[in-house]
Amino acid sequence: MRQVRPARGRRVTKAYAVALALALAANAGAANDKHKEEDAETARQACLQIAARLASVRSSDCAGRGLRATGDYSVKGRPILEKIYPPVFPRKPQARVLLLGGIHGDELSSVSIVFKWMRILDKYHSGLFHWKVVPALNPDGLLRRNAQRTNANGVDLNRNFPTPDWKKRALGDYWIRRTGRSPRRYPGPAPLSEPEAYWLAKEIERFRPDVIVSVHAPYGVVDFDGPPHGPKRLGRLHLNLLGTYPGSLGNYAGVQMNIPVVTIELKHAGIMPKEREIRRIWVDLVRWIKRNIPKDTPPVYTGLQAYMKDLEDRKESRKN
Repeated sequence: MRQVRPARGRRVTKAYAVALALALAANAGAANDKHKEEDAETARQACLQIAARLASVRSSDCAGRGLRATGDYSVKGRPILEKIYPPVFPRKPQARVLLLGGIHGDELSSVSIVFKWMRILDKYHSGLFHWKVVPALNPDGLLRRNAQRTNANGVDLNRNFPTPDWKKRALGDYWIRRTGRSPRRYPGPAPLSEPEAYWLAKEIERFRPDVIVSVHAPYGVVDFDGPPHGPKRLGRLHLNLLGTYPGSLGNYAGVQMNIPVVTIELKHAGIMPKEREIRRIWVDLVRWIKRNIPKDTPPVYTGLQAYMKDLEDRKESRKN
């Protein structure tokens, strides 16, 4: 005759297991919520530091607006911040756009204008593009008492990207012979030696942008690298190709990887354009991206993944 007791035991065990799973899930959910709150507070505090530094950035830009810490940090341990404007269901975005400000810490307007454009996106993001916005890639240079071009290690992040024959061309031909060892343009001891540049290279691999927009100052032009053809003008800024430097983001992403890189050079590093010009640059930029991106020439990501993996493996071997 079949025993009843073991069946009860199984039912009790099953009920206990279900209750335990629910309790663990609740604890995990609470821990995850706490982690998100901590990340949000980290981003808010970092943003408030930027707002205190720049008159055009408001403290309201830092609260509840979706600006978040990436989990990666500058040399001085400041979080690299980003803001995502994701696809809007059911619309499929036409392109992924990576927008960068503050690669050079002393180009204050390049950070301020990105915050201005984020306010526009906050109000009008339609899902036409999938945006990833990094307002200040070099927070250490920006937040020094006297802002500096380089990061806290004294490295020009816009010469720290891996391009062909980097040691000879970026370190030797360019920095030593062409600039006479200018401290403002030191490319670093090796490509991607700096955490800020390394993070950006990883993010390009992960996000796979169809176009990169990088804001600088003070040449007052539009520069361009990669296919197809750059915008002839954005607002009052006209296309004027400045050349492709070894170790630069334009060389790395535009030339080596076929990702169009639009470099917006504002007229002044410490003075913002007027509001009307800020809007005109933005409208012209969005219109150009809509008409030109993507094109038939796809970005080249093959080889980048292998390079990044090899770099990570070498870092791990040094740790061990």
